[in-house]
Amino acid sequence: MENASKNPEPVVAGRITSVDFFRGFTMFLLIGESTHLYSHIGSIQGSSLMQFFATQLDHHEWHGLHFWDLIQPFFMFIVGVAIPFAVANRIKKGDSDQTILNHALKRSFLLLFLGWALYCIGPGEIVFRFQNVLAQLSVTYLVAFLIRKKSVTFQITFTLVVLLMTDLAYRYFPVVGFNHPWVPFENLGAWVNNKIEGVEKADIWASLNAVPTIAHTVWGVLFGQLLMSARPVKKKIQIMLMAGFACLLIGFSLDLLNITPIIKKIATASFVFASGGWAILALCFSYWIIDVKKLFAGGSKFFTVVGMNCIFIYLFFHIGGSDLISRIFVPFSKLLFSWNGEISVNIATSLATWFSLWYICYWLFKNKLFIKI
Repeated sequence: MENASKNPEPVVAGRITSVDFFRGFTMFLLIGESTHLYSHIGSIQGSSLMQFFATQLDHHEWHGLHFWDLIQPFFMFIVGVAIPFAVANRIKKGDSDQTILNHALKRSFLLLFLGWALYCIGPGEIVFRFQNVLAQLSVTYLVAFLIRKKSVTFQITFTLVVLLMTDLAYRYFPVVGFNHPWVPFENLGAWVNNKIEGVEKADIWASLNAVPTIAHTVWGVLFGQLLMSARPVKKKIQIMLMAGFACLLIGFSLDLLNITPIIKKIATASFVFASGGWAILALCFSYWIIDVKKLFAGGSKFFTVVGMNCIFIYLFFHIGGSDLISRIFVPFSKLLFSWNGEISVNIATSLATWFSLWYICYWLFKNKLFIKI
C-alpha cells in the first residue's frame, strides 16, 4: 500500500461496484431491523435454526460478538472506503482543496446535527449523545478525511495510538465507582454518559465509542485508496486478506488471553480489531465476487439502490417511516395470514414493509434522485 501514500487520491475509470454493494447490503439489513422482522423471527418456537438467526441478528448482551454487532462497524468502514472515491470525483470536476474541505466540514456538521436530532425526537428534549451511527460518523468521518493524505504508516499508527490510549483510559480512570473497565455501568464510558445525559445510570452504549471507532473509518480510507491504486488485482486481494486476518487474530487473541474483552457497547480495542477484520474480509469478498469474477454484478444492483440513498432511508425509518408503512399492511396481513397465528401476521407485515422501504430506494434511484449531505 505504499503507492497509496504517494498518490492518495488517484482518479480511476469507472465505479467499483462492490463498494456500492457493500454499503447497500449493510443498509438493507438495517432496514430489516426497522421492520421488527428479526425480533418476530425470535418469537418462533420449536426451531433451533430460527432461534440461532434471531440471536445473531441481535446485539450481544455484553461480552462476546454476534453478527449484528458488525453492522455499524461495516457501515462506518464503508463510509471510509468511499471517501477517496468521492474526493477524486470532486477533483475531477475541478473543485479546489478548500472547496472539498468546506464540503467535508459541512457534511460532518450535518451528520452530527441529524444524529442529535434523532435523539431529540423521542424525549422531546435536547440530548448530546454519540451512540447512533450518524453522530459517531460525524467524528470518525471528519478525522479520516483530514488525515487521508498522510502516509499509510501514519494513518495506521494514528489508529493504533487512539485504540491504545482509549484502552488505557478505561483501565486507569481514577473515579471511584467507575474504575472497573469491563463492567457495565462502572467504567469510563458510563461516567461520560452520565455527565452528558445528566442522570445517575445512563445508557449502557457509550458515547465515547466515537473515539475508538475512528479506526474503522480510517481503515476504510486506506482500503479505498488501495482499490483505487494501480496495483494488480491479485495483490489487492492479498493485502486485504492479510490485513483482515491479522485484525481478527489480534482482536480475538486479546479476548481469549483475557487482556481486553470483546465488548461492542463500549467499543473495546479487541472489538474494533475483530469487527474491523470482518469488515476488511467482507469488502475483499465483495470485490472478488462482484468486480473480479463478475458473478454477482447484475444482482448487486438490488442492494446498490439502497446504498445510493442510505442516509435518507436511515433517517426515514428512524423517524417512524417503517411503523407508518407497517400500519398500512397490518389489516391485509391479518386478512391473509391470521389463520396461521399472530407470528405469521407479524412476519408478513414486516416483509411487506421491508420490500416497501426497498422500493422507495429503487424509485429514487430509477428517477435519479439522490438525497445526499
